[in-house]
Amino acid sequence: MKVAYIDQYKETFGVEPVCDVLAETDAPIAPSTYFAAHSPPSARSMRDEQLAEEICQIHADNYGVYGARKVHAALVREGVEVARCTVERLLRLAGLRGVIRARSPRTTRPAPETDRPADLVERQFTATAPNHLWVADIAYIRTFSGWVYAAFVIDVFSRMVVGWQVATSHYTDLALDALEMAIWRRRHTGTDLTGLTHHSDRGVQYRAIRYTERLADEAAVASVGSKEDSYDNALAEAFNSLFKAELIRNKGPWTSINDVEIAVAEYIDWFNQRRLHGELGHTSPRPSARPPITRPNPLRHSRKPANSLSTKPGA
Repeated sequence: MKVAYIDQYKETFGVEPVCDVLAETDAPIAPSTYFAAHSPPSARSMRDEQLAEEICQIHADNYGVYGARKVHAALVREGVEVARCTVERLLRLAGLRGVIRARSPRTTRPAPETDRPADLVERQFTATAPNHLWVADIAYIRTFSGWVYAAFVIDVFSRMVVGWQVATSHYTDLALDALEMAIWRRRHTGTDLTGLTHHSDRGVQYRAIRYTERLADEAAVASVGSKEDSYDNALAEAFNSLFKAELIRNKGPWTSINDVEIAVAEYIDWFNQRRLHGELGHTSPRPSARPPITRPNPLRHSRKPANSLSTKPGA
């Protein structure tokens, strides 16, 4: 409004005299501010504007959970040369931030200490190849219709969720259905699960006879944490923490099991195919399956200095 006022009277009185008059009112403005408003945008501001658009798109495309580190990694993977501090600044200006995880209570009930399998992992959650070590756990979700439970089986090597199930009961059938999915998906690709170690906490779901017999059918070995401590199943607990932060709290509240089931399927697809994992060098569990990005991007593959922008669209 002040700039428009000066535009109206500058031809008659000049810019500086009008600014001198405004300085004595509640709407002061410096001549330099007026001239800056009419100057063309700088190369940096133009690049910031384009970067901010790309950053907001990446943030929105990934459940709104990425912070500066993963947004920066995603830009680098797309061929955009940008400093991480610039990403942090533009995220802050856009009012965006990464998701914050919170500690959740345990959802599995410890089984009595009789014939408990040994702890074959001992908090060393590493694997040299796929299907050498799986971890399993159960998360709970509050809905308007009551509690809903989700069971997951995760391959430690790739961090891929290989099996999952959602139900309104958290007893053995829930965990067993998730295991059956994991076995079917691996068997479907001709994988032999002989020698696989399946690790879980001491929940009754995982120590049920039907569950351990199903593992034995595949020549897999059951492993159970030796203590009632989340660190004994830390990788699965970490996934549950991400799942609840990135999906359940981020996209809730939830009406019933129906919308939870759909959301979990979509989330697992994103988690396995497109989400960047720091533990995997900012790749996804299955990077070869990641679909190409098709939206135009004037910043992609730029090799020019900051004051010279590339207009070549990216794939």
